[in-house]
Amino acid sequence: MGAHLNAEDTAALGSRVTRKVTYRIFPIVGLLYVFNYMDRSNVSYAQLGMEKELGVTTATFGAVAAIFFLAYVVFEIPSNMMLKKVGARLWLARIAISWGLVTAVTGLVHSVTHLYLARIALGVAEAGLFPGLLLYLTFWYRGKERGRAIAMLALAQPVAMILGSMTGGWILDHVHWFDMDGWRWIFILQGAPAILIGLVTLLWLPDRPADAAFLTPAESRWLQAELDREHPGTAARGETARDQLRALKNGKVLYMAAANFFAACGLYGFSFFLPKIVQQLDPSYSATNIGLLGAVPYLVGAVGMLLVARNSDRTGERRYHVMGLMLLGALGLGGTIAFRHDPVPAMVCLSLVAIGVLGYMAPYWALAAQVLPREQAAVGLAGINSIAALGGFFSPYIIGENATADDVTVGLYFPIACLVVCAVMLAFLKAPRAPHTDDASALPTAAGV
Repeated sequence: MGAHLNAEDTAALGSRVTRKVTYRIFPIVGLLYVFNYMDRSNVSYAQLGMEKELGVTTATFGAVAAIFFLAYVVFEIPSNMMLKKVGARLWLARIAISWGLVTAVTGLVHSVTHLYLARIALGVAEAGLFPGLLLYLTFWYRGKERGRAIAMLALAQPVAMILGSMTGGWILDHVHWFDMDGWRWIFILQGAPAILIGLVTLLWLPDRPADAAFLTPAESRWLQAELDREHPGTAARGETARDQLRALKNGKVLYMAAANFFAACGLYGFSFFLPKIVQQLDPSYSATNIGLLGAVPYLVGAVGMLLVARNSDRTGERRYHVMGLMLLGALGLGGTIAFRHDPVPAMVCLSLVAIGVLGYMAPYWALAAQVLPREQAAVGLAGINSIAALGGFFSPYIIGENATADDVTVGLYFPIACLVVCAVMLAFLKAPRAPHTDDASALPTAAGV
């Protein structure tokens, strides 16, 4: 179809197809990631109630938050390989339904041991979702369109934290149905929607352009041909497991994964302990107040993420954006320690942290994608994300171990150091500048994932 179109008609066709794809698949993809991240981190608000009923100390909470990531890391790569084998629709639906069930059941635990087991099960259930969604985007968006697509996906994370903060604190204070404490209902009420979204995914999400009823046959053939043209020869020779696993030997992939590990230490150290930090600002705050105040940094971070993604796509520059954001996050954490008993400047500093640890994701993944051949994308993306997920284990655990009963911020020196290390590592990374666009309203020219 495209061979008989001039440049203007091809551009119009590309815009129309991309618009159809975005309207059709992104509501489902976005909801999957919103509730995925909410259900992973809702333990941060539930802990405000669990510490009384189950005797969960700050150190124990750090271990509970961390243990999720051990199982998550182990199953991340196999999960993404299964997605490639059985299809995105079936596998993403399986992930959502299973993690929703595990989250809801977590609301019924009666001991710290049961809580540990539930978090391990959640890690197994959730493994592979984020890299799977990144891989799924490569089935639908051309290279020059994926930068904005990644940013749209990454935006789901602050949205999840805003919703989780606002609803978690309110549920903790006001929902005590059937004589069950509010922290239990946080898990039940925030886990149930994932089951419904999983069923919607199974019924509505197409695997590839050829399966898309919302595209005409000519549009789906054109889109698939465009995607295949970006990676000539790949479709013809096939993609074996050995081809995919070769990504784990790619030196730049491993280097980027190590840098992302340190960035993740900052992100998870911040997100899991934010409610405790806000509670420490003024012990008189109710859980509802903590939830509302805890949403503020994420609101600021979401705006910052959009502005950073827009500027990074416009200029085609990724590396310096990520470096600057890492240093901004470290500065914000340092300020949080300094103003830990002064609510207004502390909230400003927490907002700076949110801009740093959330805003880095879109330019980082666009940068990381430049080193991944298409046949290595499934394992490469999962491998990078798996190593980063180890940051989700170490950071909460170390912060929890170093925090005192009166001051959680003494543990923040570890994520500060990690963010600085990430910035230094990227300073030594040699990476080509991505093509840029002067039209900030258009989908950007960016390396694809």
